[in-house]
Amino acid sequence: MTHVEDLSGSWELHGDGVAAPATVPGCVHTDLLAAGRIPDPFQDDNELAVAWVGRQDWSYGREISWDGPHHERVDLVFEGLDTVARVELGGEVIGETRNMHRTYRFDVTDRIAGRTPLKVHFTSAYTEAERVKALVGPRPNAYPEPFQFIRKMACSFGWDWGPTLVTAGIWRPVRLEGWSTARLDVVRPLCTYAENAGRLDLTVEIERTRDRALKAQVRLDGREIAVLDLATDQTAVRAELAVPGVTPWSPRGYGDPALYELTVVLLDGDRELDRWERRTGFRSVHIDRTPDEAGTRFVIHVNGEPVLVKGVNWIPDDIFPSRMTRERYERRLREAADAGINLIRVWGGGIYEDRAFYEVCDELGLLVWQDFLFACACYPEEEPLYSEVVAEARDNVTRLSPHPSLITWNGNNENLWLRGAHGWADDPGGDLSWGEGFYLTTLPEIVAELDPTRPYQAGSPWSGSWEHEPNDPDHQTFHSWEVWNRQDYLHYRDSKPRFVAEFGWQAPPAWRTLRDAISDEPMLPDSPGVLHHQKAEDGNGKLARGLAPHFPEPSTTEAWHYLTQLNQVRAVRTGVEHWRSHWPHTAGTIVWQLNDLWPVTSWAAIDGAGRHKPLYFALREMYADRALTIQPRDGGLVVAVLNDHSSPWTGALRVERRDTAGVVKYSIIERVEVAPRSVQHILVPDGDLVVARLDDQQAFWFATDHSIDDPGLTVSADQVEGGLDVTVHAAGVARDVLLQPDRIHPEAVVDQGFFTLLPGESTVLHVRAPIELDPGSVKDPWVLTDLASVLRDGAGK
Repeated sequence: MTHVEDLSGSWELHGDGVAAPATVPGCVHTDLLAAGRIPDPFQDDNELAVAWVGRQDWSYGREISWDGPHHERVDLVFEGLDTVARVELGGEVIGETRNMHRTYRFDVTDRIAGRTPLKVHFTSAYTEAERVKALVGPRPNAYPEPFQFIRKMACSFGWDWGPTLVTAGIWRPVRLEGWSTARLDVVRPLCTYAENAGRLDLTVEIERTRDRALKAQVRLDGREIAVLDLATDQTAVRAELAVPGVTPWSPRGYGDPALYELTVVLLDGDRELDRWERRTGFRSVHIDRTPDEAGTRFVIHVNGEPVLVKGVNWIPDDIFPSRMTRERYERRLREAADAGINLIRVWGGGIYEDRAFYEVCDELGLLVWQDFLFACACYPEEEPLYSEVVAEARDNVTRLSPHPSLITWNGNNENLWLRGAHGWADDPGGDLSWGEGFYLTTLPEIVAELDPTRPYQAGSPWSGSWEHEPNDPDHQTFHSWEVWNRQDYLHYRDSKPRFVAEFGWQAPPAWRTLRDAISDEPMLPDSPGVLHHQKAEDGNGKLARGLAPHFPEPSTTEAWHYLTQLNQVRAVRTGVEHWRSHWPHTAGTIVWQLNDLWPVTSWAAIDGAGRHKPLYFALREMYADRALTIQPRDGGLVVAVLNDHSSPWTGALRVERRDTAGVVKYSIIERVEVAPRSVQHILVPDGDLVVARLDDQQAFWFATDHSIDDPGLTVSADQVEGGLDVTVHAAGVARDVLLQPDRIHPEAVVDQGFFTLLPGESTVLHVRAPIELDPGSVKDPWVLTDLASVLRDGAGK
């Protein structure tokens, strides 16, 4: 039986004139931070003060010994080395690596005698990138750092939402593994579902120390379903197995995400040599990319049923990904599921996430769209990068194959589009190889060989061929960035793309997150710390230009913070609800972005401290299975009744036309019956204020962006176990009321974002915190605010 000794834990870190204790898994930055050798790079502009760390070489060391039973073979296994490493055992080099995204295994059977020194020397990623650049020539990219010349998390070199903190270290677990006779080298299960039965296409590859006839026993939930024979000299076997009686794995809103324990046991007679175990599920996936009269579809089908994608883009949740835990993945992904999200796109400038990420997605029924790791650049296709790309792709396609949540592989982020859109072909190096061969040949061939059950996309955006511009909204996937960059958000209504794979609008993080990271006094929208935590080109200028058509210029930082968060919600709501009202022509939206990896003004719904921005709660509303939206159509208004549910939505739709004071001037009731997974439009009268209600759903249409009339809010708070219940009552129309819980206590949370009350209406907000809260705190400045108060006098209630 294989025996494992974990080498995680205490190591030693050494650099030029620097020595510190280290923790593995980890990285140089986290070790230096724990040792007090560098300031917190998330504070103020400390990012600049620690830039030297990424330009220096480092080494990790400890002594190791094999304390397990005698085995014919002992391997040293690194699940992740970041990135350019030389591994020495007992003073001898046993291997070198140049890829953060691969697993490495070294035979150390005869190299461990007693306590033997193990050292891992890391060359600066900058040094390696410049070396490769000198070999293959320059290549254009969207940012000034050389991330395309090294197989490393690209966003560690900085992005328009992230700091430049170029890491090095043993970032994933490391172990010694002893085995005899043979071990399981590759287990690749491809599980599908069709004709009311599961199917398992299973590939097993082994590594041997001796030639013997072996067997691979296959079990599902403990029940043997097959025994595969491996002849004396055979190292691989493949079997296609029918698996009747299983329940299909289904995405959120379409059934249960049924999972089964799949076990492969390698046997020498009755003696167990090795074991592989994963939970998996059976489902079929297809993307309809057929042409129609409007262009080319992009509709994801799971188990034969079209799925309205209600998605978010995912970036690494920490700039130091070694700090991620299963608990943190689970918290963030549950937050996504609770917001009505059904698809997570793992973006191509990050990492292939930890196994825990995909397991949680499996459990929650969250679909995963996985980018291969290429983003916003021309990538050289020559050596030494080509073989690394191939090995990385084969490694991760196999590693992630058990996960039913993973439904599609995507070749890159924006590279096929930006080469033409940004004129990279005319830049230095633009006439050299640039990655097209990876996306159109190499990667699809690997997916076709190793994982033909999942559809492959050449890129996002991608129109399907060079016959159309890559970001053509009429053909397949579309990235809508022209609006954020140059236009008012109402221009989202100008387009009806087939599938929106990226779009978004910026806002600052929660107030406490901003205040904890920035020590500026006074803290202003353009003070140095705030600007340092705004990484987008002309980001604050775009925020200001986005506010200008809708609100007067804010007079205080607090008003700026409130209004920009409100504008983010209104912008994203405008896009999502407009495009969702065009289902199935527009088959989904993937909002940029769910999360942040440090405290920053960005497009995220959950900020870098894990606090919910108001956008998070708005996603929960606009991605609800059943929702209403009022949309302009052909010079009038329609109520779009959005039914993403397996049952019809029937009931009495009440539509009211009210004046600016909220007084009802006209109302109608119309009986509606909206078929499952469909949208129905009902023409309604225009007016200053239009309100639509059906069951517990409602929608508003305001003819103007705002009013300064006092809404007559009254607020009371009751102490309850775990926090406060806050009751808000309006005498008039109260638009965009917001309670900011972090202004009461740093760990306080609330269950609503922006909300609107009509005259006579009330709502209860549930504020929870780990300590007892003072009911009077809800009256503190800016804790509870409404739009009219902000515009009238710049102060909260």
